[in-house]
Amino acid sequence: MHSRFLPAVALLAALTLTACQDREAQAAAQAAAQAAASEAQAEAGERDFEAAVAAENWALARAQADVLLARHPQSAAAERVRARFDDVRAKGEAEREAARTAALWSYDTRAAGKGDQVSAMLYARDPVDVDGSGAKRVRLIFRDHPEWGRSSYLVLEAGDFDCYPRCRVAVRVDDGEPRRMAANRPQTDEAIAMFIDDERALWGLLDGAKTLAVEFPVKAGGTRSAVFEVAGLDRARMPGWN
Repeated sequence: MHSRFLPAVALLAALTLTACQDREAQAAAQAAAQAAASEAQAEAGERDFEAAVAAENWALARAQADVLLARHPQSAAAERVRARFDDVRAKGEAEREAARTAALWSYDTRAAGKGDQVSAMLYARDPVDVDGSGAKRVRLIFRDHPEWGRSSYLVLEAGDFDCYPRCRVAVRVDDGEPRRMAANRPQTDEAIAMFIDDERALWGLLDGAKTLAVEFPVKAGGTRSAVFEVAGLDRARMPGWN
């Protein structure tokens, strides 16, 4: 009696094995299709990344890389993009920093006498307390006037400079050694201004510099220092100075 069921059991086992093999084959095929689709999407992301790099749009290139690495981290395209990611990120950060420092400067052209007055102005990175009334902004200005000529000067919002009729200020570029420069506080109530006499030398110091620090004497006693982030200067906005 038992022997009559053996062929049926064998057949059932064979059918079950075939069904399992079919499911495994289907699962393998599905996995392969998904892997191919994922790789295709990753390659499309890589093309977008490459297009942004070619256009030197570093912010977009980084964004494309971020998406690709997050969605398809194991893909061959991700591996290729990952090898270039640090360089793209560095260029993007440099681009953002250049835009930030450029935005710190303001430029002005206005009629003055027989021509136009042209100026470039920058506020110090941090406000400075020069007289005990609290920290306030300090400006650095380069001015080209049709009658008065070229000049460079600092302007305070409160307090005053102790530089009449003349004094010397310490000027330092980045981490370099301080340089002593002649300065003067004119007798005027129009602005709390102190001129740095050699404006051409001061202008020249800004070329390639990131920061310019000026230490100056104040009437309240002692000296104060103002640090200016000068890297974003558009030198073409002041024709004739270069």
